[in-house]
Amino acid sequence: MNRMRDFITQAIPASVAAAGISLLIAGCHRAKQAQMVPQAVPVGVVAVHTQPATYYQFYPGTIKALNVVQLHGDVSGYITGIFFKDGQFVEKGQKLYEIDRQQYEAAYQQALANLQVAQANLERARQDAQRYQELSQKNAIAQQTLDHALSDLRTAEAQVAAAKANVNQVATNLRYSRIVAPFSGIIGISQVKLGSLVTPGQTLLNTISSYDPMAVDFQVDQKEIPHFSDLLAHAAAHRADSTFMIQLADGSFYPEPATISVIDRAVDPQTGTITVRLLIPNKHNLLRDGMNCNVRVANHLPPSTLLVPQVAVTEQLGEYFVYVVQGDSVVQRKIVLGYPVGDQYVVQQGLKPGEMVVTQGTQRLRQGAHVIVSGSTAASTNTARPSSPH
Repeated sequence: MNRMRDFITQAIPASVAAAGISLLIAGCHRAKQAQMVPQAVPVGVVAVHTQPATYYQFYPGTIKALNVVQLHGDVSGYITGIFFKDGQFVEKGQKLYEIDRQQYEAAYQQALANLQVAQANLERARQDAQRYQELSQKNAIAQQTLDHALSDLRTAEAQVAAAKANVNQVATNLRYSRIVAPFSGIIGISQVKLGSLVTPGQTLLNTISSYDPMAVDFQVDQKEIPHFSDLLAHAAAHRADSTFMIQLADGSFYPEPATISVIDRAVDPQTGTITVRLLIPNKHNLLRDGMNCNVRVANHLPPSTLLVPQVAVTEQLGEYFVYVVQGDSVVQRKIVLGYPVGDQYVVQQGLKPGEMVVTQGTQRLRQGAHVIVSGSTAASTNTARPSSPH
């Protein structure tokens, strides 16, 4: 065995052995370098672009009638007549209820008769006083007789005035015994029936409300007052459009648009909000007083609006980033987002038109990573799907 080893040692030159060792070391080094070179990540990209767009904001609102009146009895008595059907449309001045109408009619006729008696007594007293004044000028009667005649005249005048006041009062009661619609609208379900006793100022008979148009009230933050003031000025100069749409409780949208009518006079100091009122047609009485709804407000952005796909955006601790392709690598860049527009975001700061952002493969990227662009995702159009409530 020793002789075999010596033979091999003598048979292989030292230079050949050294060369083999060098080749082995070089191969290991190249393998290590290959392991250190990072792999390029295949990504999909899209060019950031500008275009006009529309985004939506949603606000909880309440539908209200512009005019609502509760009907109360102003005279006491029993309900003797009801002249409508619950829930029907009534015209202004239409008779609705009667309260002991015959009783108040009789009282009115009695008051008129008393007035006629008082007027007759006044006329007799006036004639007596005139005659006694003529006799007194001729010294034909005692002064006391004239004084009594003049006193009777004053008493008769006072009795006529009292009788007239009583006629007016009874006439008012007679008028109040018949309750009419104060305006045209929808009357509710009657709260009393025939024969019910009415106490003045306490008994609620019914409620009547206008129905066309209806109001829609909702609250906005005080920071949005300038924006809604602009919308109010725009509405004054243009016809109704789809800027304001009403979403009903079942999720459907009312077919006709609303128009902004007024912004309340003051901000609520407790909530920092202010009430905005819309007007909306209601010819078919589909909207009812007190209904809840959502107000969808369309906000139209100019052609210079910069948009980025939502899939390109990542969030870290409340901040938003995208990966921008620069050459064969990417840089992570912080951006400031605006409102969502369909499947895109409005970019307020951080990007320029034409820059390429990664939309596919972002989960495998880091700052400075090498990338291979495997294709580009089509840029989304400005189709404005309703965004989540803001």
